[in-house]
Amino acid sequence: MSTIPADETLARSQRRRAVIASTVGTSIEWYDFFLYGTAAALIFPKVFFPGDSAFVGVLASFTTQFVGFAARPIGAAIFGHLGDRIGRKATLVTTLLLMGIGTFLIGCLPGYTTLGPVAALLLTILRVAQGIGVGGEWGGSVLLSMEWGKRSQRGFMASWPQFGVPIGLLLSTGMVKLMVPVSGDGFLTWGWRVPFLLSIVLVGIGLYVRLRVAESPAFAALRSAERVVRLPVWEAIRRHPRAILCAAFVRLSEQAPFYLFITFVLTYGTKKLKLAQGDLLSYTMVAAAIGLVSVPLFGWLSDRIGRRLMYGIGIVCTALFIFPYFGLLDTKTPGLVLLAIVLSMVFHDMQYGPQAALIAESFGANVRYSGAGMGYHLASVIAGGPAPLIAAAILQRTGSSTWIAWYVIGCTVLAMIALLAMPRRGEHTATAAQADHPPGPVVVPVQGG
Repeated sequence: MSTIPADETLARSQRRRAVIASTVGTSIEWYDFFLYGTAAALIFPKVFFPGDSAFVGVLASFTTQFVGFAARPIGAAIFGHLGDRIGRKATLVTTLLLMGIGTFLIGCLPGYTTLGPVAALLLTILRVAQGIGVGGEWGGSVLLSMEWGKRSQRGFMASWPQFGVPIGLLLSTGMVKLMVPVSGDGFLTWGWRVPFLLSIVLVGIGLYVRLRVAESPAFAALRSAERVVRLPVWEAIRRHPRAILCAAFVRLSEQAPFYLFITFVLTYGTKKLKLAQGDLLSYTMVAAAIGLVSVPLFGWLSDRIGRRLMYGIGIVCTALFIFPYFGLLDTKTPGLVLLAIVLSMVFHDMQYGPQAALIAESFGANVRYSGAGMGYHLASVIAGGPAPLIAAAILQRTGSSTWIAWYVIGCTVLAMIALLAMPRRGEHTATAAQADHPPGPVVVPVQGG
């Protein structure tokens, strides 16, 4: 690998490639991950847990979903180590392959009628592979984009990998909605498998894009200055425990409600309110489409008014809206149900847009992949993973959404405390600047051959 001095023209070209590579990759990863969530609510209880009661089947299906969340911090630690040791680019190629192959194999997996309980076991194993893959994906994709951007545009640049969430949600929900009428009575036998099998095509596209991008200049400078840390995960834990924990808890107000808004709402709407499955999928797609604008918009806005302020506004809006959210759903009026789902995602995006930069800026470049990834994905264990399980259990016991709403409010209170406690690792201090831009010339790697 040879290097040439960075100039603005070349940097601008590489910046575009980094943004595209990060966004395409995360879109594919989240397509795979959200596809499982939709299937866990609508399909897997019947395909893999048919002998159970309706409630137990849903609970068992959401439990396999939770296993994927529990695996995400493991993936963050494994690939965080590799990303801070060998670089962002090579690690991201591996995570894409792991996630895509795991999703493809789920589409090939026989159901309970063929393999019995073994089918559920294999499903769980593949879900673990998905979780490890997405656990390693987020940190690298965010850093690849953010570290190619200017300091004054970090919120906007880091929001583009987050942009992969509404794209992935839109694609996964759209594919399930498309296959319902296309496969007809065969949806539960073969129709649901098609979106999973198509993942392998998306992986090919993602690999093509990612192999063409150069390593981030921050990591290239670290390697050039021989400042790569030998044990980055341990160093991140030893030096930044507060930042890691705050990153995890600040996501409670974003991630727990999010998986209620996109996954549990399908169960609540179809089982409790008797709403049409197709209508709920359509409303989710509309909300995801709006996210294509709102995620980068709120990332950009965080560069103007500050990430903490932007994030705090999102926390407050989520807390204030949760009771009206369920009230609108309970009307069963199509326009009001759509409004509830759309607004819930806008308030989510107020936090998700600036979130990547907010978390990543808490760490120096030499442990950033490890520290940011672990903090981000620890939230999966305390927020995103258990949220649908907790909501389903509350609904089964009380038959009401009231305590689900109070659960969400509790999450927002804890998130606000974490936001206020987050270390201000100088967005505008010399220490942070030195950590992000180590001594020595900044170089742009050029791919040989």
